[in-house]
Amino acid sequence: MRVVAVHLLNDFSGSPKVLMQLLNSCAKKNIETHLYTCGGRNGFLSDIPKINTHFYWYRFANNTVIRLLFFTSSQLFLCLKLLFFLKKSDVLYVNTVLPFGAGIVGLIRGCKVIYHIHETSIKPKILKCFLFGVVKKSATEVIYVSNFLANQENMKNSKNVLYNVLEEDFVRRAQQHLNRDKNAKIVLMICSLKAYKGVNEFIKLAQMNLHITFKLVVNANQNDIDDYFKNQKKSKNLIVYPTQKDTHPFYQDASILVNLSDVNSWVETFGLTILEGMAYGLPAIVPPVGGVVELIEDGVNGYLIDSKKVEIISKKINELLTNSALYKSMSKYSIEKSKFFSQDYFDNEATRIIYK
Repeated sequence: MRVVAVHLLNDFSGSPKVLMQLLNSCAKKNIETHLYTCGGRNGFLSDIPKINTHFYWYRFANNTVIRLLFFTSSQLFLCLKLLFFLKKSDVLYVNTVLPFGAGIVGLIRGCKVIYHIHETSIKPKILKCFLFGVVKKSATEVIYVSNFLANQENMKNSKNVLYNVLEEDFVRRAQQHLNRDKNAKIVLMICSLKAYKGVNEFIKLAQMNLHITFKLVVNANQNDIDDYFKNQKKSKNLIVYPTQKDTHPFYQDASILVNLSDVNSWVETFGLTILEGMAYGLPAIVPPVGGVVELIEDGVNGYLIDSKKVEIISKKINELLTNSALYKSMSKYSIEKSKFFSQDYFDNEATRIIYK
C-alpha cells in the first residue's frame, strides 16, 4: 500500500502543517508515501524526510480571474500527473478541498480517497459548490478538523473528526517556558494579512491601549505589509512581523492571544495558533462561532467575543493583565486543555482512518 498525499499551496499556514504531521506519522510507520504539491515555494511541506515529493505547477495571482485560471490550469496538470501514477491499491489523501483534480483521478482509478477538510468559507459560492461536489462524488472517507465543520459541511460520506494537534517537539519547547516572569504586557495575533481576519480590529485595539504592546505576525512578505499599511494609521505600540517559520519566541513573550476573524466573512474551523498559545498557557479571546469554541470555554481559559465588539475585547484584555488570580486560573486551564491534542492521539486516529 502507498499513501499519495496532495496539497495545493505549500506555505507556513495551518493546513500544510497538519499534513506535515500526517506525513511524518506515515514515515514513522515505514509506509511508502508520496506528496504532490506546487513547486517553487518554501513551507511546512518542504524537505520532509522519507517522503517522495513531486511537484506540479501553480501560481497565486491577486487578480480574481487570473487566479481562477491559474488554479484550474494547475488541476489539469495535476490530473495528468496522477493519471499515470496512481494505482487502485493506493490511498489518496487530499488535503483541503482545493486539489479537486486529485479527487477526480482517484474516482477514475478506483482508489480509496480520503479528503481532509479544513475550510468552509470559500467564495464565490459556485466555486464552493463545485469543490464540495467533487468531494461528495469521489471521497471514500472525509476527515473534518472539528465537530463544528463536520456539522456545517456534512456530506454523508464516512465522517471522521480529527483535531489538529501539537507536535511533541512543540510541546517540549513550550514546557521549558511555562511559569516564567514576563517583562512586558503583549497581545499577540497570528493570521493572514486580510481584513476579514481582523487585522483592522487589531490595529484599533492597539490605538485604544497605548500602554500595551500589540504584536501582529502575518503570513505575508514585507512588501505586502507595507502596501497594506500605507493608508493605515499605525500606533507605535503595534509591531508587525512578516511570515515566521518559528513562532515560539512570540508565544514565549506574549501575555494574551487573540483571533479577531469576522464571522460574517470567515469562520475559523479550528484555530491551530490558538491551540499553540494554549500550550504556552496563554488565555485567548476568540470569536463565538466556529471550531475555536471547541478550544476556548468562555470565562474559563479565555473569552468568546465577536471581533466587532472592540470595546468589550479591550476591557477583557485589561482585566486579564491586571487581575493576576484570574490570569493564572485561565493560564492553568489552557495548559491542561491543550494536553488532549497530542501527537499520539493524531497518529492513532490517522492510522485507524487510513487502514479501515
